[in-house]
Amino acid sequence: MVTLRGIPSIISPDLLYALAKMGHGDEIVLADANFPTSSVCRSGPTEIRVDGLKIPELLKAILKLFPLDTYVSFPAAVMALVHEDEVKGLQTPVWDKYMELLSSVGFEKKLEVVERFKFYERAKNSFAVVATGETALYGNLILRKGVIPAGENGD
Repeated sequence: MVTLRGIPSIISPDLLYALAKMGHGDEIVLADANFPTSSVCRSGPTEIRVDGLKIPELLKAILKLFPLDTYVSFPAAVMALVHEDEVKGLQTPVWDKYMELLSSVGFEKKLEVVERFKFYERAKNSFAVVATGETALYGNLILRKGVIPAGENGD
């Protein structure tokens, strides 16, 4: 638990450090419980574990600290359903929750939907992958960091 003012208590020191080190355009993956986090992180990204947390509660806390990239078409992305799940009509209500939270901070774009194996490749090139306890199917989310304008941090 972080014991600083203004930092949500569910943001671990490791996650706070990663968020602070990221630069404009860097991406972070909020991975669901089924995501192969350790395998993906063998190729470079930092692995951060917050296994007891669900992605919506973590996303809400992160968005208090983390600006989304306004210079790209899709600063947030989810993993596309595989064909079999799409044919079955599988629903992804967690995506609606993500959109609700993203909208609360002024996000007005659609979520990018990335094919499964392209999502894994993108995760391998991310700054960090955060392993959560999210059990919603297709709960994975990629966020691209934006910029903080001069003066916004009280400078």
